[in-house]
Amino acid sequence: MRLQSVLLWIFCFSSVLAVKEYLFKNCDNSGFCHRNKHYANQIKSLGSAFVPHYAIDPSSVHLQESGQDFHIAGTIIKKVPNIPDLQVELPITVSLLEGNNVRVQIDESGRNQITVKNKYVNHRRYNETGQWAFASEELPYISKKDVKLDISSDKLSFTYGPAQEYTAELQFLPVKLTISYKDEPQVVVNDQNFLNLEHWRVRDANAEHLSDEQVDFDMFTDSFGDSKEDKLPLGPESIGLDFTFKNYKNLYGIPEHADSLNLKDTTGSNQPYRLFNVDIFEYETDSRLPMYGAIPLLLAVRPELSVGLFWINSADTFVDLDKNSDSGDSRTHWISENGVIDFMIIVDKTPAAINKNYGLITGYVQLPPLFSLGYHQCRWNYNDEKDVLEINSLMDKHRIPYDTIWLDIEYTDSKKYFTWQNDVFPDPEGMMKELDATGRNLVVIIDPHIKTGYPVSDQFRKQKICINDATNTSYLGHCWPGESVWIDTLNPNAQALWDSQFVWDKKNKFTGGLSTNLHIWNDMNEPSVFNGPETTSPRDNLHYGGWEHRSVHNIYGLSYHEATYNSLKKRQSHTTRERPFILTRSYYSGSQRTAAMWTGDNMSKWEYLQISLPMVLTSNIVGMPFAGADVGGFFGNPSKELLTRWYQAGIWYPFFRAHAHIDSRRREPWVAGEPYTSIMTDAVKLRYSLLPMLYTAFYESSVSGIPIMKPVFYEALDNLESYSIEDQFFVGNSGLLVKPVVEKEADDIEIYLPDSEVYYDFTNGNITGDITKFQLNKPGYVKRAVTLNDIPVFLKGGSIIAQKNRYRRSSKLMVNDPYTLIVAPDSNGNANGKLYIDDGESFGYTKGLSAKVSSIDVNYVGSLSSIEIEKIVIISQPQSQINKLIIHNPKLKVAADWSATFATDVEHDEL
Repeated sequence: MRLQSVLLWIFCFSSVLAVKEYLFKNCDNSGFCHRNKHYANQIKSLGSAFVPHYAIDPSSVHLQESGQDFHIAGTIIKKVPNIPDLQVELPITVSLLEGNNVRVQIDESGRNQITVKNKYVNHRRYNETGQWAFASEELPYISKKDVKLDISSDKLSFTYGPAQEYTAELQFLPVKLTISYKDEPQVVVNDQNFLNLEHWRVRDANAEHLSDEQVDFDMFTDSFGDSKEDKLPLGPESIGLDFTFKNYKNLYGIPEHADSLNLKDTTGSNQPYRLFNVDIFEYETDSRLPMYGAIPLLLAVRPELSVGLFWINSADTFVDLDKNSDSGDSRTHWISENGVIDFMIIVDKTPAAINKNYGLITGYVQLPPLFSLGYHQCRWNYNDEKDVLEINSLMDKHRIPYDTIWLDIEYTDSKKYFTWQNDVFPDPEGMMKELDATGRNLVVIIDPHIKTGYPVSDQFRKQKICINDATNTSYLGHCWPGESVWIDTLNPNAQALWDSQFVWDKKNKFTGGLSTNLHIWNDMNEPSVFNGPETTSPRDNLHYGGWEHRSVHNIYGLSYHEATYNSLKKRQSHTTRERPFILTRSYYSGSQRTAAMWTGDNMSKWEYLQISLPMVLTSNIVGMPFAGADVGGFFGNPSKELLTRWYQAGIWYPFFRAHAHIDSRRREPWVAGEPYTSIMTDAVKLRYSLLPMLYTAFYESSVSGIPIMKPVFYEALDNLESYSIEDQFFVGNSGLLVKPVVEKEADDIEIYLPDSEVYYDFTNGNITGDITKFQLNKPGYVKRAVTLNDIPVFLKGGSIIAQKNRYRRSSKLMVNDPYTLIVAPDSNGNANGKLYIDDGESFGYTKGLSAKVSSIDVNYVGSLSSIEIEKIVIISQPQSQINKLIIHNPKLKVAADWSATFATDVEHDEL
């Protein structure tokens, strides 16, 4: 064993809470989804009699080379049966990128020449989603020398990857792309011939542009409820494509939905999984309805290999899943309202490898400021400065560590963002300073709707950085302040004006002058519009560049929180606390680079505690690991037992925040009284003791994409039974296996051990007394009795975790505390672990100012010279008669290299 540390219009609050499904479209009443599903059903009914309408022109296929990069380009010809002379040209490009990524893009020629009544609308198909989703403008394309290419008259193929193990074959007629590994097909694109790109046509000639398999439902109008004013100036633009995952039955991802970890079959349903960022007021569980975020990444997993499919489109999207085929394949049908067809396929050995390769494109989670991993205390709303500081004081009185207190919309002057309600918050700077004295932070809410009639909105309108309506004038809608405008953060000119609200200036009252402990919560950024269709922006609203809102809807929230991050980063560049913390409700692929997310407005019911686990796990699977759920539930009043169990589960969310509705009773941990207060306090203290481990997990995720809350099947790919387990999880690579108690009045739980390794009972984070060890001959369940005090946790053999066990009021005050190491040998007596350390607040780690286990980087070691390891607990092997060995005060520094060797017949009490 060796450790080397070198590193209005306000909705009424209904007494009966239930989602108003009639407000939201399903596939049947959504024009573009209805049409594509009809098209697919007609093709299926025709079977082999169907004649494909799409084919690649062999003479068009050629290489495009630029330096070391190359692309395969050509043209798909779409034939329109009723107009024999019309051939719609669809340029196609196939590219290879690092990480075994195959990218395909299909556009439509001639869009610049069309004429429409609305002169402000961009005629082209939207093709800029990747500019927001990708981490860099320069994608890591593979050099031609690393690819073997073969082009014939009816297909092209290329082999790539390590040892040329991967093959992509593009068939020209019918258009079909097959990705294989070692000659075994893994995914087939357009296997069912559902490829559909609705080309440009005028309304009067629409009938002759339809094939026999197509229907004209809502091509030029929208008949749904409050969407009838949508002018659809470009007519039908939808795209559809099918992907068959060969011999894969387990599918994951495509959040956000309040649904199971392992995705469900949706065939025969009018509600495929929908990706459309929306304020889904009072959402239900076990639902495929859309929610606040959209990450169009799907993972197909089996023991030998995994596949990732990244659908790069920011319009309204439905994903239909057929998991019941007799062949053992899973078939998926992706349908988007408009835009280009743009997708990436990633094939690799494991889902962790998919995460890493996807992160090469979209980036990995930011390494957040350490305080943001602590406990966040929030409600709508803390009433005034006295209320805030009293909560702060009561946390200390009850010895509950916490790092951040939050303010919802009521802190503002009449919902005008960047202002304070002076009569109740007269001295924001003084309040922030008092919080800062004990290492605490303040997070305030800033939403994208800006009340009309005050200087901020006046300036935004004058500078023309607002979202516009279809007539290209500032769109006026309603949200919390009443009449509002929305900042268009897709407009590059918006950033400077947004920066000006956060400027580093002692006269900036909003930011507390030169305070350095203010951070931001971006809510309602789907965007939520109270009087809008489906509670959001009209689709024919216009953004910078003339793009309709329908094209960019799912990236708006990303653009907004990214602008806020950039503003705070500039502000905090004047301090050592350089890393901003942003919480966003709306998100897309790439949001992980600049924000955390939470699951939105849940309810104080057991089923919402239960569904939070697969929801947060799914977020982790798709590269958005800084995720959590409102502890206690947003709506309603939890029972004392439910609140206690939610704290015990919530300490494992990567983002740990308690939050409540304005009509909910106060529920800070001391309100419940004993024994509940002590139990919740112990849970929070456990979170703080494990911050070194959790911060290390964040670091590993920030460089590899590995989930922080990690599904069990990641550790047991050969064990198919683990693929649907969603009520327990591992914490990063730490070896901690957690199963929160999420059932009412539970007196025992069954925890699944996915392999035959030894597991040590680490319940409540304690290694005290006799340690129970579990080791099964094969994977299976073990039962453990639980009381209300218990948080069932097991530590997998072969692991070493680091703790800091001294109570401090905040993580900031823990920085110089000594470490305790818990060593859990595996069946062979071996153990290893990782510990990552940096200052927790600056970007110095990007310059090597950090400490990492098993690293030769020593730049940060000098500042660790005073930090000690105060105790090492070595759990004995299963066959040993000794339960554990504790080395007190080994007199080791974190910054020193050390090793420990134990003779098998000698007892040790010191190193």
